[in-house]
Amino acid sequence: MASSENSFYLKGATVLLPEGMTRTDVVVKDGKIAGLPRDTANIEGLPELDATGMTVLPGFIDIHTHGAANVDVNAADEEGLRTIGRFFASQGVTGWLCSVLTDTPEQTLWCMEQARKVIEGGPYDGAALLGIHLEGPCLSSEYKGAMPEHLLMHEATSELFGRYQEASGGNVRYTTLAPEVPGVEKIIPELNAMGIVCAIGHSGAGYDESMACVAAGAASATHLGNAMRLFHQHNPAIWGVALESDLYVEAICDGRHLHPGSVRLYLKDKGWDRVVAITDSIMAAGLPDGNYKLGVSDVVVEDGDAKLADTGVRAGSTLTLAQALRNIVKFADTDVAHAAHLMTANPARLIGLPTKGNIARGCDADLTIVDADLEVVRTIVGGRTVYTR
Repeated sequence: MASSENSFYLKGATVLLPEGMTRTDVVVKDGKIAGLPRDTANIEGLPELDATGMTVLPGFIDIHTHGAANVDVNAADEEGLRTIGRFFASQGVTGWLCSVLTDTPEQTLWCMEQARKVIEGGPYDGAALLGIHLEGPCLSSEYKGAMPEHLLMHEATSELFGRYQEASGGNVRYTTLAPEVPGVEKIIPELNAMGIVCAIGHSGAGYDESMACVAAGAASATHLGNAMRLFHQHNPAIWGVALESDLYVEAICDGRHLHPGSVRLYLKDKGWDRVVAITDSIMAAGLPDGNYKLGVSDVVVEDGDAKLADTGVRAGSTLTLAQALRNIVKFADTDVAHAAHLMTANPARLIGLPTKGNIARGCDADLTIVDADLEVVRTIVGGRTVYTR
């Protein structure tokens, strides 16, 4: 017998299925999608959810974010992480990775333990914490962005990552590495064997060493075009490697980190299945301009733009995935069906979540319902409503 808490019959909506938009109902039983009937009624008498006139999308997944709602991931305890997740639910996010900025090993281990508690604690009234993204510590000093230089690792070994993975309960899913740091190419297969997907970024690496990391198993480029050596015709660097190879590319679609033309270029080159929309948001997301923190760094937000207080270097964003969806539709002059792939199926495929990112039989009932203006109306995680407008 299906539980009424996470079982329902959703009717009246247009639904984004893997094959495209269609008018269908959605049957959810015990948190899973059990059916997609187009010509039958609610024959099992499940509780009904009327979404007439709405669009149902797979739940959004943010694989690169440092916080929101006045909580910084590096300082977030168990309840702090849930606070971030509740805010994300209001923005259509059903799952996310907490991005831990380069920090001391002691603080990073504490972060691993806090994330593990939330992940193992089960469902709550917010977006599910799906795992951890380690942004560093094997990054370039020259392209460190908001990273504290004195905490960067200048020779890569897998030992520290093993400690982090053990403390997290095996929940480190993703990491960013700079190819030029000695040892990075060697440890990529070792990290992959631990269940960690590797991205390249925060780097001044040239073409050859970047391509060697792709050959070693790197799968993605972190916020392509930001905090990295730029394309040059004599040395295309990471940017050229990302566009030439099968790497996924992260894109911060806030109109600040990337010109809309750059977003269009990525989509034209990579196609709609290899670009991943991220927020790279900080604790200021959802809040007014003012003074905030990003890890150990002080950040000032003016006109929604986050920059380091001492250098003026851009430090994350105040973007949400709900706004990113609207931006991508506008930047690429496309429809929501195409734009939604960047924050649903693509991130799920990159980090290895086969039951997420699509609306299909057997998939988790993680759903985001939007209105005609692409504003979030309802967010459902595992068949449970965690946000309603």
